[in-house]
Amino acid sequence: MKHLNWKVLTGLALIAFSGLFYLIHYAIFRDSHHIFLYLIGDIAFLPIEVLLVTLIIEHLLNEREKQVLLKKMNMLIGAFYSEAGMKLMKYCSGYSSDLLEIRNRMLITVKWTEKDFSNAMEFVRSSDPKIDSRKGDLKMMRDFLQGKRDFLLGLLANPNLLEHDAFTDLLWAVFHLAEELSVRNTLEGLPRTDYDHLSGDMKRAYTQLLSEWLAYMKHLKSDYPYLFSLAVRMNPMDADADPVVK
Repeated sequence: MKHLNWKVLTGLALIAFSGLFYLIHYAIFRDSHHIFLYLIGDIAFLPIEVLLVTLIIEHLLNEREKQVLLKKMNMLIGAFYSEAGMKLMKYCSGYSSDLLEIRNRMLITVKWTEKDFSNAMEFVRSSDPKIDSRKGDLKMMRDFLQGKRDFLLGLLANPNLLEHDAFTDLLWAVFHLAEELSVRNTLEGLPRTDYDHLSGDMKRAYTQLLSEWLAYMKHLKSDYPYLFSLAVRMNPMDADADPVVK
């Protein structure tokens, strides 16, 4: 309410100043025709000015701001995959019984086109990977995620995430998986229903990891080819990945 009152008072003060200067103009020149001529002309131009400022200039500025924010977001996404995401993709792949098919779709090369990325993304979004939480070492995954807890919390606290719902959902899925693993006293000898529950949590995180990684790789190919080259050589879905250029 105080903020609104401040705006109202400011508006009234500006109108009063305008009226005062019109009165001074009339008192000096005694020319009401001139005053109303320019007043009506200015009011007539006002809708065009609103159009230029709010619909065109503001739109261009917002687009520019979105591009800057997107670059900042992609830096965060890159940091996430370097610090935790790529290794987590490898961990989750170890629990998949249809890994070969997924790997074949994710073997990105420097020759990939927009269509290749689109096809891979469509495959990931429509796929239903078979994840079995009993196939691997859950304790190792739990320890890894616990070691990245502060890093994940730091990413979740970043206000830029408000502009990227998909990556935010990915972080929440990973964080939830970490919480599920950490709250159990033991990860051995659990009921089948509990292992199935963990499998579902893992699958949710895994599919979002793959989808966002593809989007990030597409961004690198478009804007940072030198980073894309290294990312291709370090592909976590490639069993023969090697950073050495051959």
